[in-house]
Parts: sequence; C-alpha cells; structure tokens
Amino acid sequence: MKLRLRKHDLLAVALGAVFCQLAAQEPLPQAGAILDKYIQATGGRAAYEKLRSEVRTGSMEIVGKGITFKMTLYRAAPSKSYMVLEVPGVGKIEEGADGQAAWSRSAVQGPRVKEGDERAQALLAAAFNADLRWRDFYKSAETQGTEEVNGQSCYKVLITTKEGLQQTRYYDKKSGLLVKATMIAKTQMGEIPTESVVSDYKTVDGILIPHKTFMKVLGQEILMTLESLKTNVEIEESRFQAPEEIKALLAKKKP
Repeated sequence: MKLRLRKHDLLAVALGAVFCQLAAQEPLPQAGAILDKYIQATGGRAAYEKLRSEVRTGSMEIVGKGITFKMTLYRAAPSKSYMVLEVPGVGKIEEGADGQAAWSRSAVQGPRVKEGDERAQALLAAAFNADLRWRDFYKSAETQGTEEVNGQSCYKVLITTKEGLQQTRYYDKKSGLLVKATMIAKTQMGEIPTESVVSDYKTVDGILIPHKTFMKVLGQEILMTLESLKTNVEIEESRFQAPEEIKALLAKKKP
C-alpha cells in the first residue's frame, strides 16, 4: 500500500523540521551577562571590592627546555604594577606601570618606555580589579558563539577596549569560569599571537583564582604556576617608582 501525503501534511512535516532546528539553537546570552557571571562565580562584587593590593609569587617554566624562572608581581589600586622575573643566565627583567606610563628594563634591552598599543595593553593589565570594572575599559563585548575547550562547552566572547585592542575569552557555560583567552600581544618586536588556558582554581580571601596558566607564544609552551598570593598587604610606594633611567627617558618625552 502506497502512503500518500497531502499538501497540508507535507507543510506540517516541513514546519516540524523548522521548529526542531530552532529548538536546537540555544539562545546566546549577552556578553555583559557572561562577564558579570564570572565575577559572581569567582566570589562576587563585594569580595572584589575589599581588595586594594596583592603580591603574587610563582614560577614560569618553558616546557621541554628545562628552563624555569621565578616571578614576583606587586599590584595596588587603582593601577600600579611592578613585576620582576629572575631569568637564569639573563638576570632580572622588570616591568612597571603607574596608570600613566609603562616601562621595562633588562640587562639585554636596557631601560625602555612603552608607547602606543604596547603602552595601552600594559596599562590595562596593571588596572586593579579590571574584570570587576570592565565597563570602564571596554567599549564593546560580543558573544560570538560556543566552542569546546578541553572538553568544556564555553561561550566565546570578543572584547574590545576603548583603544581598539581585542581579546577573545572562553567562559565555561556551566560554572561561568574563564577557561581560555587569546589575543595579539603588542610588543617591541611587533604583534605576537598568544593563547592562555587557565586552570586549578583555588579560593584566596573569598575569590577563586586560577593557579596555573598554560601559554602558547611564538611556538613555545610556557607553564605559569602561582605559588603564593597575599592580598591587602602594605606595599611601599618606592616599589612602584620607575628606576632613574626610566625617569630620564620620560623626562625627554615631555614637551
């Protein structure tokens, strides 16, 4: 026996297929809601607002090369930062920012003041509680879709700063935690694509902090491990002052 479908039966089948497709498409949340959920998932606004300073110590390992160096990072509100890396065979590499100027100093490159996009990127990184105050720094945030990262289903969010710098972040759909971030780093050597995967979240003073960051930069794999984090500690103002060589370079730039 032949089964014959009438025209309205065919229409019903077609409409059913359409509705099934629409049902399968999960509506994407607004990017702002995803960024705000991250703050809530990691401790909440009140916990972040209690923080005024921090000192982080840890290590950076170039995977497969047998090279590991120590890292110490000092930060204070609203936008002071000083980091020192102790690299075997190279010596100290220092990075600093104070909300206006950003600089670096090493035995290889000497003192240097950062300019343009490189300066803007460094100042954003130095801004204390920037994730909490993201509306102050980003001119737009857009949910671009979903993507799997190491087996985790994530929302993909593109953020653009007021200076036009961009970063793509991947937030776990269930937990709201940041899983991965990609960006084009602005450096003295030019633009460098970077990828960072964060993990090993642990609670410190009421806030979930990733203690491991796996980075891919210029074909190298780097594992950053956070070993100690102290918050709301007294940091001497001199810690954030630029070295005399940097002050001299900044003085030359003044009109």
